[in-house]
Amino acid sequence: MPDLRRTRKNIKTALAVLLGVDVVAVVALFSPLVGSTESRRQELNQLWTELQTKTRQVEPLTNLDKKVITANRQIADFYKKRFPAQDSQIATQFGKVAVVNGVTIEQAKYKVKDAEMDRLHPVEMEAELSGNYVSLARFINALERDDMFFIISSITLAGEQKGPIKLQLKVETYLKAGA
Repeated sequence: MPDLRRTRKNIKTALAVLLGVDVVAVVALFSPLVGSTESRRQELNQLWTELQTKTRQVEPLTNLDKKVITANRQIADFYKKRFPAQDSQIATQFGKVAVVNGVTIEQAKYKVKDAEMDRLHPVEMEAELSGNYVSLARFINALERDDMFFIISSITLAGEQKGPIKLQLKVETYLKAGA
């Protein structure tokens, strides 16, 4: 037969402990150390805003491993498509762009420099061109948009009263190393 006095004493002890926990919780709720409900709500909102800001900041880093693989593939394609392996390809492509745009190449010379980087040799071209204003403008635009990588470094325009417009052009490009 169970001992009721002992059970009653255990229940009273448990109730006293729970009452003590309630008193501590009420004191903590209204204590100035914890702060008011409004201040806790403001702090929660501030922390939520910080969390959203930090989440937006690290969002570009998601799937970074896949992005690195894609970037490496794009770089390899860029080198493969935009930089010639033989120096004759530079002159050929330059000539094609000139013919398509109705520009005459009076004189062109280029020189290959020593490689600044392991993979590419800089090539400087100087060309004297002639044509009408519209064809020369189209030529410059086409040269900048060409699949082969051309950088126009300087343009000197010399026109005459009659006849075609003369243009001196300095262009930089790159040749794959080992070619």
